[in-house]
Order: sequence, then structure tokens, then C-alpha cells
Amino acid sequence: MLEKTKKSVTAIAPCSTANLGPGYDVFGLALDALEDRVKITRSTEGAGISIRLIDNRDRIPLEPESNSAGRVVSKIARDFAIDDPLAVEIKKGVPAGYGVGSSAASAAAAALAMKAVYNLKIDKDSLVEYAAEGEIASAGTKHYDNVSASLLGGFVISSIAGGKRRFVRMEPPRDLYMVVAIPISMDVPKKKTELARSVLPKEVPLGKVVHNVSSASTIVAGFALRDVDMIARGIDDAIVEPARKILIPGYDGVKQGALGAGALAATISGAGPSVIAFLKTKRDSRRVAEAMRAGFSKVGVESRVLVCRPSTGARLA
Repeated sequence: MLEKTKKSVTAIAPCSTANLGPGYDVFGLALDALEDRVKITRSTEGAGISIRLIDNRDRIPLEPESNSAGRVVSKIARDFAIDDPLAVEIKKGVPAGYGVGSSAASAAAAALAMKAVYNLKIDKDSLVEYAAEGEIASAGTKHYDNVSASLLGGFVISSIAGGKRRFVRMEPPRDLYMVVAIPISMDVPKKKTELARSVLPKEVPLGKVVHNVSSASTIVAGFALRDVDMIARGIDDAIVEPARKILIPGYDGVKQGALGAGALAATISGAGPSVIAFLKTKRDSRRVAEAMRAGFSKVGVESRVLVCRPSTGARLA
């Protein structure tokens, strides 16, 4: 029997970046730049699940199965035989479609809120699995890099070693800073993630695979040793970045501008079109931000540029 501890719970989840270059579909890093809020209220009236978005500027679907938060709530409700009418209120702070984990933030917040409303016994890995259900609504398939980071915080490796999916969280270095340039005036396709996946090569030369394995291993070692310089050395992607950068106007200029202004590394954030740069201190962050903004401006794209640090993950309000 379910223990109904609260009538209403609000959870907050941060945006995130995925891949970090060579860690395609495996690496996620939570960012303290932007966040979504999801409030779940048990009702005694009506039926099923209703979705309400506060200021739905991104025109996000309100049908539960087409909404990342709604899909998570529906899945948990089915699995735990919950038949209460549920009102889901979403306040979006993470813009949809720009590669900073918008759908993942809503899904992560919804999973945490559902767990808290009913005091459900869901372990960490299973909660990430539930949150990943929400990615089907936006990407057409479950993937774990953004939702695991948004839920757990820090740097997360989505591992399937031994046939079971596990999520390994590592604490980021205290001196790690990021600058994220979001090209807000760029038209983003509705099926942006599917498009970004479609341009990837179906076959990859062994030499490039070895290169990316080496780079990804360097990133993991950097997080393990809390070494920002080592992390940055690993952000070197020979497979995904070259294929996807053609979808981002001015990408090379934005990246080179960031590096020239003092960033240690820069790459595509998730599936793009946002670009993320990595720094060891906050000292050069303003110069890097201006350089990235200028890089997009040169091709007629207006951007929103944010300086941030790793986030600790989702939390209850």
C-alpha cells in the first residue's frame, strides 16, 4: 500500500551538457546555469494526468505521453498502480532544443517529485531509468546522459558494463568553470536531436575510435584526479563534432574565439547548437563569453552566454 506523505511536491532540476566531446551518449555534466521546476499535486477531482506549463513560450506539448515530465509521471503511476488524478505544473527555465538538457531537466524533476509525493522506494539507478523515459517524448528514444547528470549532479558516466546499466557519479574539480553560448535567434528544428543523430557516420575508421577512447579515458581520469587541465585535454572528438558542426552556423569561429580568449577547451553541448567552453578559473570567463558571443554575431546569430559551474543535481523545493 502506498504511503501518501504529501499532497503536493515541487522539485527543481538543473540543465546539463552531454558528451563533452568524445563521450557520446555516455558522459553528462550538470550545470548550475538554468533549471526547471515541476510541481506534482494529488487531486480528488478529475481523472488521469493534466499538464500545465507556466508561460509555454517553447510550445511544449501538453499531452502526458508527448511531454517529457508527463511521460515520466505516467510511467511511475502505472508501475506503482497509482490511480489518483495528478496535476503537473511545469515552469521551464531551460530553453528547449538547444543542447542543454531541457527535456531532461523536466523529466528529472518529475521523477524526483513523484518519488517524494508518494514516498516511493526507488533507488538511484532506477530513478534515472524513469527519468530517461521522458526523453522518448523529445528524442524518440531513451538516452541517459543528460537525465543522469540532471538528477545526480556532477559528472556522470552512464555505464552498461556487465549487461546492467549503472550510473557512476564523480565530483567535479572545484576550479572547473564553463561558458555556454546558446544561439537563441537560430531556428531549431522540431526533431533536432533526431537530425543531429542522422548526420553521424554509420562506419568509423578504427584510428578515430582509438582516438576517442583515449580522449574519453583522459576526461574520466581528469575528473577522478580533480584536474581541470587533464579534463580539457580529453575534450577532443574525432567523430561526432566534425559531423555535427555543419549544423551550427559559425561554429569554428565560436570555438576558436573561446580558445583564443583563454578557454582550455570548447565543443558542442550535447546535440547542439549550443557551444560550451571549459576554464580552470573564472578569471577569463568574461573574455571567453564575449568572444563566443562575437563568433555567433559574425554570422548574424544572437546568443545568450552564461558562465556557470557544475551543479549538485535535482532537489526538492
